[in-house]
Amino acid sequence: MKGSSTTAAEKPDRKTQEKNRRIEMKHLSSELLSLIPPHHSTKEVLTQQDQVDKAITYIGQLKERVDVLKRRKDEVVAQGTDDHSYKFMPTTPVTTPMVEVRELGSTIEVIIICGLQNNFTLQEVIIILEEEGAQVVTANYSTIGDKVFYTIHTQVKITRLGVDASMVHLRLQKLVC
Repeated sequence: MKGSSTTAAEKPDRKTQEKNRRIEMKHLSSELLSLIPPHHSTKEVLTQQDQVDKAITYIGQLKERVDVLKRRKDEVVAQGTDDHSYKFMPTTPVTTPMVEVRELGSTIEVIIICGLQNNFTLQEVIIILEEEGAQVVTANYSTIGDKVFYTIHTQVKITRLGVDASMVHLRLQKLVC
């Protein structure tokens, strides 16, 4: 008798189990949302289903981005394996700077590749982005060989107005060329 009363006391009733399950689901949901960068979440109050939908969308965007980067890496490695060396970029000088603007929902990614003797500053690029309604989240550059790679991630300041990515591209193209 004693053994059965202790197992009955240890096992919570259905109401308590359901309450614990809801608490755990709420905790897991908030943990999932904490992993999404702040520029992907909105200030408005969303239902739990909407929050999960946002997380799914963000994960999908990340998966697409990873696929694109893997393809690029494979292309670069394939170019460098001709002479069995792993050169990631050819050493020929860049004649024309390259500007790439990607719109990813409420974020914009700008990639600029140019030679060491560029005629613009990173500050000028940031000013153009801010004038077009974007707020810079991160800005990085690196130099590999005789090329400079700029990568800038921005967030749209006012989501209902958005940012015209084609106008950003045009203005940055004029600046770097």
